[in-house]
Amino acid sequence: MTVEPSRPGPAAEDRAASGLGRVLSRLRRAGSAERMRFLPIGGHTLRVAVREGAPGWPPLLLCNGIGASLELFQPFVDALDPRRPVIRFDMPGVGGSPAPVIPYHLATLPSLLAGLLDQLGYQQADVLGISWGGGLAQQFALSRPDRVRRLVLVATGPGALMVPGNPRVLLRMLTPRRHRDPGYAVRIAGELYGGSARKDPAQARDLLHAMTRLGPARGYFYQLIATIGWTSLPLLPRLRPPTLILAGDDDPIIPVVNARIMHRLIPRSELHIYDGGHLELAADPERLASVVEAFLGADLTAEGSEA
Repeated sequence: MTVEPSRPGPAAEDRAASGLGRVLSRLRRAGSAERMRFLPIGGHTLRVAVREGAPGWPPLLLCNGIGASLELFQPFVDALDPRRPVIRFDMPGVGGSPAPVIPYHLATLPSLLAGLLDQLGYQQADVLGISWGGGLAQQFALSRPDRVRRLVLVATGPGALMVPGNPRVLLRMLTPRRHRDPGYAVRIAGELYGGSARKDPAQARDLLHAMTRLGPARGYFYQLIATIGWTSLPLLPRLRPPTLILAGDDDPIIPVVNARIMHRLIPRSELHIYDGGHLELAADPERLASVVEAFLGADLTAEGSEA
């Protein structure tokens, strides 16, 4: 199933006028019902945030993009149904998670996510991955399909074998400078992220700086190294969980054609193309949260009607 671009509503127009104040307001509201902790898992220590939900609801495990701490998608978490449990974490060396001594690779990370779910007492979860985290989510679903109930892939691709973005844009991705220099972030936000960042680059800067926790620079480079040689492309027909693919029609980092290719290859997939760019999940969370909720809640609604 393919859904073509959805248009931003009044929330997006209101957002453009509010800037940093709206971002900080969300940050102040964040986390009141969440527990933050540090968990040792497989030789790593992860900073983890857990929002408790209603009994019987499957948790949603969020896998972040490169260099982003768990705070970045607080607006999206706030827009989800409050009954839905949500698990977020910082990758080793990112945000508040200590950097490992040696780099890691995406192919070795499914055991990290499985260990996280084990420690929290969950046998299975819905998994959402955005950008770099979308690669991690794909690898986890391929390696441990028994642990993934439903899969959501946002602004992501199949790795090394994909249609690349603009070379100038990809060069900017080789450094964490945008995460460490607010002035630089606002200058390159429109070119890098597309979508709403073209009209309001300050909002992208605020999301990256007002709502994130900075980790050591080598944590970013570890994430880059983790993707070397990795691709899911030939394995996508083996993905078992029902999958929702969300892609922006103006994403300079991950061209939308990659989402169409993935949709053709993943057997039980839906494709939703939204109007916007790479950061819309955080920049316009209400619009995309409703799409995600409809997908994740389909089975729960069916089960409730059968009961």
